[in-house]
Amino acid sequence: MGRRLIDSLSTVTMAVIDFEYTTPTGAPKEPFEVAVQVLHVEHGKINLGAEFEALMRPPAHAALTVFDTGQTGITPEMVAEQPPATEVLARLDRRFTAGPYVLIAHHAPAEAGVLSAYRQSCPNLARLPILDTVRLARDLYPDLPKHSLDQIVRHLGIPAPPDRHRAGADVRLTAEIFIRMVTDSTTWMNLDHLRAIAGYTPQAPPPEQTTLFD
Repeated sequence: MGRRLIDSLSTVTMAVIDFEYTTPTGAPKEPFEVAVQVLHVEHGKINLGAEFEALMRPPAHAALTVFDTGQTGITPEMVAEQPPATEVLARLDRRFTAGPYVLIAHHAPAEAGVLSAYRQSCPNLARLPILDTVRLARDLYPDLPKHSLDQIVRHLGIPAPPDRHRAGADVRLTAEIFIRMVTDSTTWMNLDHLRAIAGYTPQAPPPEQTTLFD
């Protein structure tokens, strides 16, 4: 069953995405870091591809808090001179003009919410379907008390990196658990089956896609 599933994944380019964001009271989440890890199937194996990481300057009403810095190690000074999310996400979006693509995220509604809020800057990304690794983990490991990223990596025996909660570290962890789950599953049949279990579909239709992600 695993080989059949992996073969079906060869028809798409997979991109794991993670944001670090502030949560200002009464306002939407505002990202201050983003990372993407591309995955592709080659010779019957899921391989790591291109990476993207960038800091962003959040708007004044959503400044980094002490909690944000304590969790990520990112200080207000580190983002003060960075470009805003509109510029960073537009730059990232220009890489997503080929396809078909499938985004992968741990707790996809959070990432989808940020992409939707910035859909004017990242129209390609904001329309892409997403696989939620939380939902996949619930299906594959139903006996776990929780399905947080930390709980899953402990269950799988994957060591947490020292920069856990940075977008780059978290996106690589999410990629690793996705690969492990796909490899370990004996019941998932194909990409459509994954979508049925864990698909999160944006309201906007998929974009036209014409060139390759590089």
